[in-house]
Amino acid sequence: MFKYFPHTPNDIKEMLARIGVNSIDDLFGDIDPSLLIDEELNIPNSHTEDELKKEVIKLGEKNSKLISFLGAGSYDVFTPSVCKALTSRQEFLTSYTPYQPEVSQGTLQYIFEFQSMICELTGMDVTNASMYDGATATAEAMFMAVNQTKRNTIILSDTINPNVIEVVKTYARYRDINIVMLESKDYIPQLSDLKVKLNNDVAAVIFSNPNFYGVIENYHEISTLIKENNSLFILNSDPSTLAVLKTPREWGADIACGEAQSLGIPLSFGGPYLGYLATTFKLMRKLPGRICGMTNDVDGKRGFVLTLQAREQHIRREKANSNICSNQSLMALHATIYMSLLGKEGLKEAALRAYNNAHYLEEKLLETNKFSKVTNNPFFKEFVLKYHGDANALHEFLLKHKYLGGLILDNNKILFCATEKRTKTEIDDFAKLVGEAHV
Repeated sequence: MFKYFPHTPNDIKEMLARIGVNSIDDLFGDIDPSLLIDEELNIPNSHTEDELKKEVIKLGEKNSKLISFLGAGSYDVFTPSVCKALTSRQEFLTSYTPYQPEVSQGTLQYIFEFQSMICELTGMDVTNASMYDGATATAEAMFMAVNQTKRNTIILSDTINPNVIEVVKTYARYRDINIVMLESKDYIPQLSDLKVKLNNDVAAVIFSNPNFYGVIENYHEISTLIKENNSLFILNSDPSTLAVLKTPREWGADIACGEAQSLGIPLSFGGPYLGYLATTFKLMRKLPGRICGMTNDVDGKRGFVLTLQAREQHIRREKANSNICSNQSLMALHATIYMSLLGKEGLKEAALRAYNNAHYLEEKLLETNKFSKVTNNPFFKEFVLKYHGDANALHEFLLKHKYLGGLILDNNKILFCATEKRTKTEIDDFAKLVGEAHV
């Protein structure tokens, strides 16, 4: 036994038997074996602090920095250095849930500011500040709809990010919620299919804009159909696009949700990220988590408090809207600093730059004569092209040249992305390299 391992071999054996696996290694069965290290690690017994720093620096030099043209839900975005400088301050980095307003005014204020900015971006009336990421925020939106309508079926567009779909399905399974998939054609949800699947048990229909394939969807007729069925309209949106695209409120959405990583949060190997969840005044009390509000203290000075807290720590578990969401306020602070620095015009400029970069990238890739278009639908910062060759071989070729290519879909189709961070030179060099590839 090691000093800090609390479980005996028998404990481990019993736990593995309970969950139905033979060994601890079986728990990692979904990981590609090629990614695992199958050898003894050469770890010395001890280092002085100075020796350890030198070893870490050596390891860091082995990392390859890639220029990314991959999106699919996580984006290589511009992060102002002041974001990290401020969020690293100990009063922010170590703070937790602000239960005591008298000692948490700073935390409560930036949560309030975050809520205000998300409401401006989405056009919704109210939002919270408790979501882990865009996928779980979408699942919580589903719970809100089921709770509000007392219906038990959710229609999901198949143009939503597959990872979000899987998370929503997982959440639904343990609440016995029925999930119905809405089929698409040419990367656009089919209105005719929605008409067939809408019925009196549909609590909500969930869409994504721009969708997983980068396409900008149109919800005029869809929104009307949903309202006529007395169902709720849930829209998962990339908030960085909302400075120039129609807001969820303008489309008639009842609930807006999504992943806010694109608001200046680094990729960080997949997290931590930040979900958002916003809605109308009518559904405000169905929001999970906490909502910060502004008030006045005994001296008449402005102050901030937690106003609504519909979670199990504060009310009976069976009455709680959610029993899982927590305090994700450090990432909310990061996004708030980012939005404050850029301002309304800066957010618009960043969105337009991403839009222009993506369209320029598509143009340059098509000029190589190695791709063909698969759709003429409008897109934002991501798009799909079909490669006239081996997409996997192209991906490996690009990796060797320090580029992270797009996401390979089916039939040699590739989902490319160009954020505001990409430069004309980077795009030109990338397209030139693709043109030279013999794969």
